[in-house]
Amino acid sequence: MPFAQIYLLEGRTEEQKRAVIEKVTQALVDAVGAPVNTVRVLIQDVPKTNWGIAGTSAKDLGR
Repeated sequence: MPFAQIYLLEGRTEEQKRAVIEKVTQALVDAVGAPVNTVRVLIQDVPKTNWGIAGTSAKDLGR
């Protein structure tokens, strides 16, 4: 059972997350031949204050 864990900065829409789930699922089906019903995808929204880029939070960078 393939399991993909995706970390994203907060702020993505439900529609965008749905697209990520669909495309990651299909990529795993295509890449490893897993049956689609066995693929699991977990998206974790990370607050911008908890995501660092080059020593600065994403929030402070205006991301």
